[in-house]
Amino acid sequence: QLRLVESGGGLVQPGGSLRLSCVASGVTLDVYAVAWFRQAPGKERERVSCINSSDAGSEYEDSVKGRFTVSRDNAKNTVWLQMNSLKPEDTAVYYCAAAILRCYRGSQAYENWGQGTQVTVSS
Repeated sequence: QLRLVESGGGLVQPGGSLRLSCVASGVTLDVYAVAWFRQAPGKERERVSCINSSDAGSEYEDSVKGRFTVSRDNAKNTVWLQMNSLKPEDTAVYYCAAAILRCYRGSQAYENWGQGTQVTVSS
C-alpha cells in the first residue's frame, strides 16, 4: 500500500522560501501523479499543484504560478514543492496526494494522502 509522508514545513517570513518533500513508501511512485493541496483554517482544501506520473507536465493554480515549482525523482520515490516569494495567504497545512497516472483537480480523485505539514508565513 502506498504511504506518503510530507516534510519541510515551518515558519518563514514573507518573501521567503520553503521546500516541501513528499516521500513515498510501500509502492513505487512512478505510476502515480502527485498533487499538492493546502487547507487554511476555515477554508476548503484546494489543490495548488500537480505533476503527472511521467513527469511530462505539471499544473499550477493561478495563485501560485511563477512562485511554486513541483518536481519529482522517481528513483528516490520523492516529489518536491519549491515555494518562493511566500505570502501570508500561503499559510496552511500542505498535503501531498497520489492518483494513478494523471492529475485531477478534485481531491476526491486522490486515494492516497500524507498527514500534512504546516507552513506559516508571518513576520
